[in-house]
Amino acid sequence: MDACDVLTLAGLEPDNLGRLVHEIEIPARAARTAQPTCDLHPETRERLAARGYSDLYSHQCAAIDALVGGQHVAVATGTASGKSLCYQVPIVDAVVRGERSTALLLFPTKALANDQLQSMRRWLVPGLKAVTYDGDTHSDDRTWARRNANVLLTNPEMLHMGILPSHDRWATFLMRLRYVVIDELHALRGVFGGHVAQLLRRLRRICDHYGANPTFCASSATIGNPAALAAALIGDDVIALDDDGSPSASRCFAVWERPVLDPHTGTRASAIVETAGLLAEFVRNDCQTIAFCRGRQGAELVAATARRHLVDLGDDRADRISAYRAGFRGDERRTIERALSDGSLLGVAATNALELGIDVGGLDAVVLNGFPGTLASMWQQVGRAGRSGRRSAAVLVVGDDQLDQWYARHPDELVHRPIEHAVVNPDNPFIARAHAECAAYELPLTPDDARWFGPTLDDTVVALSRAGRLVARNGKLWFAGHEPPARRVGLRSGSTVEYRLTDVETGHEVGTVDDARVYSVAHPGAVYLHQGRQYRVQDLREATHEALVEEYDADEFTQARSDTDIEIVEVDATTDVAPGVVVHLGRVEVTSQVVAYQRKVASTRAVIDTVPLDLPARVLSTRACWYTIEPETMVDAGVTPAQVLGAVHATEHSLIGLLPLFAICDRWDVGGLSMAAHPQTECPTIFVYDGYPGGAGIADLAYDAYRRHLRETRALVRDCGCDDGCPSCVQSPKCGNWNEYLDKHAAELLLGVMQPSA
Repeated sequence: MDACDVLTLAGLEPDNLGRLVHEIEIPARAARTAQPTCDLHPETRERLAARGYSDLYSHQCAAIDALVGGQHVAVATGTASGKSLCYQVPIVDAVVRGERSTALLLFPTKALANDQLQSMRRWLVPGLKAVTYDGDTHSDDRTWARRNANVLLTNPEMLHMGILPSHDRWATFLMRLRYVVIDELHALRGVFGGHVAQLLRRLRRICDHYGANPTFCASSATIGNPAALAAALIGDDVIALDDDGSPSASRCFAVWERPVLDPHTGTRASAIVETAGLLAEFVRNDCQTIAFCRGRQGAELVAATARRHLVDLGDDRADRISAYRAGFRGDERRTIERALSDGSLLGVAATNALELGIDVGGLDAVVLNGFPGTLASMWQQVGRAGRSGRRSAAVLVVGDDQLDQWYARHPDELVHRPIEHAVVNPDNPFIARAHAECAAYELPLTPDDARWFGPTLDDTVVALSRAGRLVARNGKLWFAGHEPPARRVGLRSGSTVEYRLTDVETGHEVGTVDDARVYSVAHPGAVYLHQGRQYRVQDLREATHEALVEEYDADEFTQARSDTDIEIVEVDATTDVAPGVVVHLGRVEVTSQVVAYQRKVASTRAVIDTVPLDLPARVLSTRACWYTIEPETMVDAGVTPAQVLGAVHATEHSLIGLLPLFAICDRWDVGGLSMAAHPQTECPTIFVYDGYPGGAGIADLAYDAYRRHLRETRALVRDCGCDDGCPSCVQSPKCGNWNEYLDKHAAELLLGVMQPSA
C-alpha cells in the first residue's frame, strides 16, 4: 500500500469523515534526456558517466551549454531535478582542462553550503580545491582559502563584509572569477533581494576592476519570473530555464479541512492534532514522511503528539519519529538527515529548515501544517516526497488565516495557479545609499559606475555628499569615513540601524531586527520568535542598539498596539476602479507609536494581560497602494456612518491577508491603515504599504493586481461561514488595534461596490 492509498483510507475512517475535502491526482512525468552540445573535455564526460550520468536532463544540458558559452541563466525547476549539476559540470570542466579560473557559490545557509561542498568533492577531481568560507571558518583556513581555493562556497553576508571590503587580498581569486552561483534565488525577494542586488552589482564592479567578467547561474525552486528576478539582481540579461526535463513519479495532492467546533465564531479543531494524526498514520504504514510546521514549538508538539498516538495504539514505530528545527546542534541535524536517508527514521516534524535543498533521500509523504505562504514555498516542500520514483502523497492541513481558507475553497488553484512573482527594488534609496557608501570604500566612485548601479546613482551620491558621507577628490567620490561601512549595513532590513538580540545567558547574538520594526516586535516584554526558537525581551537599550532576551518556551505570544497616522507624499498613479472608488499608488510617510501590548495564550488566543508602553514615535518613508471611497458610495452600499470604520478596517485586513496570492510576500512584509475620513483625501481610505523604508516593490504589485485582488477578497469575506468575523476572513494576527472595530457584514457590503467595472 503506497502513501496515496494510506491517505485515502485515512479519509474514510469514521472519525475523519468530511476532513479529506479534495484530492488531486498529479500524473507521472517521463524524463527528457540529452547531451550537452558544447565541447566538454573527454575526462569530464568520463567522470559524468562514472557517476551514473551517461545522459543528462534536457534543462541540465541547456544550462551547461549556456554557461560554458558565457550566458547568464536562471534554472527554475522542481526539487530533485538536478539543478546543482547545471553549474557543477562547467566548474569541473574548467578544472579538468587545467584552467586557472575560479568559482564563487553563494548559499543562504551554512548547511546548504556544506552539503554542496561534499557534492563538489565527490567528483574527485585533482586540482579542484573547494572550501567553505563563513563566520565559523578559522583565520588560518581563511588565509589558505584566499591563496589556494578555486571554488569558494559562502553566503551573501560574507561576500558583503568579508570579501568585497578587502578585495585587494582576494585579487587573484577575483581576477580569475569565471562563474558565480546564486542558490535559492526565490528567497532573494523584498528588502533582502534589494540588498543582494546592490551587493552583486558591487561584485561585478570589483571583478571588472580586476579584468574579470563572470557568468552567473541562479538556481531556484519554481517561481513565476525567474529570468526577470535574476536580471534585476545582477543587472544584466538572463536566460530562464524552467522547462523541467527530470522525471517525476505520480503523486496525489489532498486538502484536509479541520472540523468546525463552533460555527458562530468559526473555531476549528487543532491543526497540531490533525497534522500529528496524519503523520502517525503514514508512519504506521511504513511511509517515510515529513510534516512541515510553521515554528519550533509547532514542530515539537506535532512530533510529540504523533509519538503519543502511536504509543496509545501499541505501535513500536513511535521511536522512529523526531522533530527537526533550528536550534538543534549541527551534529544533531546531520544525525537526523542521515537517519532519514538510510530509512531508520520514518517521520519528522520539521520547520522550513528542511524546505531547502539538503538531500535527505526519497520520502513517501509530506504533510503541511497550514499553507506555507506562497505556492513557490509549497512546491519546494511538497517536492521533498516522491524523489525515489514511488507514488507519493502530499496533504495540506488547512490553517485559519485568509490565504489558507481561500485555497480550501479553490483547491484546484493549488495545482494549476501560476507561481507568484517575486519582486525586488534595487533602487530603494535607503538600500542604494548604504551600498554606494560600501562601493566608494571599495573603490572611489566615478560617473562610469552608473553602468553598474543605474541612473539613480546621481541622486544617491548627491544625497551622500550633502550628508558628508562622500568627498570629491580628483574627479572621483571617496568614502569619507574611517571604518568599513559594510558592517553597519544589514542585508535583511531596509534600515542602516539594526538592533542586536543578545541572549542574556550566553551573551551570544541570536538575531537582529531593524530600527523601523524594533518597537513593535522587540519592545520590553515582547515574545520574539527567531529561527523557530522563542525568546522574551528583558530590556531594550536604544543607546547601544541592543535588545536583551532570554529563552522563553511557553504557550504565549504578544501583540503590540499602535497609534498610526499616514501622510501621502506623492501620487505616482491613479485608476478609477468603480463608481466612487479610486486606487492610487505613491509615496507615503507612516508615523506610528507603540503604546501597549497584550500577552495571549497561543493555543486559545485568550488575553493574559494588557501592558502599557511608553515608546517614541517612528516615521517610515515607504510606498503604498490605497483605495479612496466617496461617502455617497458608502451610503449607496448600505454602510451606515457608524459602520464606516469597521467596514474599512475589516476590508484592509482581508486585502492584506490575500495579497500573497499576487506576489511572493508575507503579510508581515506589509502594513495597513484604514480611516473613516483621511485628512488629505477627506473620505474613507484604505492603505496597504510596504513595511520597509523605501519600499520593496510589493505595493506596486498590489496596484497592478487590484482587479483580481478585490474580486478574490470579496469572495473570501462573503463565503466565510462565521457570524461576525474570524481569522479566516477579517481578523489579523498583527493588527495594531487588537482586531477591534471590525465589521464583517459592512465589509462585505463595501467590497460589493468596490468591484472593478467591466
